[in-house]
Amino acid sequence: MDTYSLVVTRLKDAVTAAMNKAIEQGELPKADLPAFIIEIPADNKNGDFATNAAMAGAKAFRMPPFKIAQAITSNLDLSGTFCERFETAGPGFINFFLGADFYVSVVKSVLADPQGYGSSDYGKGEKVNVEFVSANPTGPMHMGNARGGALGDCLAAVLSKAGYDAYREFYVNDAGNQIDKFACSLEARYLQIFKGDEIVFPEDGYQGADITDLAREFADINGDSFVEADSDARKKALVDYALPKNIKKMQEDMATYRIAYDKWFFESELHNSGAVKAVVDLLTEKGLAYEQDGAVWYKNKQVVTEKLLKEGKTQQYIDNLELKDDVLIRQNGNPTYFAADIAYHKNKFERGFTTLIDVWGADHHGHVMRMKGAMDAIGCDGDKLNVVLMQLVNLVRGGKPVKMSKRTGKAIQLRDLLEEVPVDSARFLFNTREANTQMDFDLDLAVTQDNQNPVYYVQYAHARICSIFKALAADGISPRECADSELALLTAPEEKELINHLSLYTTEIIGAAKDYDPTRVTRYVTQLATLFHKFYNACRVKGVDEGLMQARLALCECTRAVIKNVLTMFNINCPDSM
Repeated sequence: MDTYSLVVTRLKDAVTAAMNKAIEQGELPKADLPAFIIEIPADNKNGDFATNAAMAGAKAFRMPPFKIAQAITSNLDLSGTFCERFETAGPGFINFFLGADFYVSVVKSVLADPQGYGSSDYGKGEKVNVEFVSANPTGPMHMGNARGGALGDCLAAVLSKAGYDAYREFYVNDAGNQIDKFACSLEARYLQIFKGDEIVFPEDGYQGADITDLAREFADINGDSFVEADSDARKKALVDYALPKNIKKMQEDMATYRIAYDKWFFESELHNSGAVKAVVDLLTEKGLAYEQDGAVWYKNKQVVTEKLLKEGKTQQYIDNLELKDDVLIRQNGNPTYFAADIAYHKNKFERGFTTLIDVWGADHHGHVMRMKGAMDAIGCDGDKLNVVLMQLVNLVRGGKPVKMSKRTGKAIQLRDLLEEVPVDSARFLFNTREANTQMDFDLDLAVTQDNQNPVYYVQYAHARICSIFKALAADGISPRECADSELALLTAPEEKELINHLSLYTTEIIGAAKDYDPTRVTRYVTQLATLFHKFYNACRVKGVDEGLMQARLALCECTRAVIKNVLTMFNINCPDSM
């Protein structure tokens, strides 16, 4: 257990023991002990930790909180808690102040395993599938994919650090209605090359220039040999040529973005294996699917209503959702995307994943409840499917919205972004705002090499620490292992504040994993850089007593290690000089 968690656990035990002792001695009436918390006060002038035990116990003990606090503190033993003193404040808060052994312990913990620091077994090795980006392969990837890629990849990294067995997956929709539309669009553009405007482009076809480019490439290779061919054969040939090229581009873009997936899962596998038909048959057997107007429908309204009623929702709440049933098999016999999606999530559970995390665009909000319900309907646990909904990204340059690429004059794609913005900046900046908030991505800021750019600011803190060690090495000074008595010299407010923050790293990792929010760790490391710069400006390393100098070098090394730890985890470069 990390030092911070040890403090919380031991303080909680100490307060519990004090309340029990106070009851034994008649200072508090006999009662069930209240639930209470140990937390960090908003203002560190009020101590390093505080508890609300006295206020929480007012109802149980039927006494004023201040008197309860007095009873607790008169029986409180801080031995082994890392705290050296306490005081009561306000209506009954008990504030605790850390002793030197806490700060010594934190520094020693970081130095004992710099790369492993922050890791825990919180997740107990649970197998978690993190599916993210999963862009439609019928066209180029866009800004939403850029944000989803950074969030999903960094979330998987945080989960792994917190002790989960995290697995990255990309779901390729290479079957179904969108591929039919892709085929018809390619066919029309191909035939237009030879027959001109007599070929009418499908009203719902994909209008992008990439479709025209792919059709032209196909024509350059095959000429007019497919003009008189059967339409199905022509469309198959076009898709067989174009789809692999698009998928390869997606894989190249993800590699450029430093995302390595454990699996690229193809929807076609589900159709070819019979998994989609099997899930429709299963729902039919359970009485949750029916035929109407030549199509097969899923009883989404019934399933979700029953689920929400069990959760305590009112019928009025449910009625306001205007739930509807969903088509599984169209009138033409083709399965819908929804049917394939049920089969896909069932497949993930069957592969041994006990928790599924999907990173989706906010426009999929309505799909969340019905997919969770569908998991329950087929015998899986819908509550084990968790969806991170991600809001839109607005690109900004010079304070104004940007819609078109300067290079191509077309809508900005992920590839355009990565050609203009350093990958370090993209990955870091997309991880500075929670997924559920709309984001303005400032292109000017992303390429700026100064402290206004958050990733540069953090990287510079690491490089500055490296420069301290290089300068001292040039003077023949090398860091050495410090005695506890030397580390106990780190008593300046800036030193203690920095060490306190270092102690929170494991807790932040676990919190980020629990909340599915890797941006917590980005904010943590940014604050760590701020606190280091503050320490650097206030506390001289060279030119002080040798023991204090070595202790401050140890603190510098701890900070450098944790910054590198975070940036490396997030696949962001960690330069030694800038």
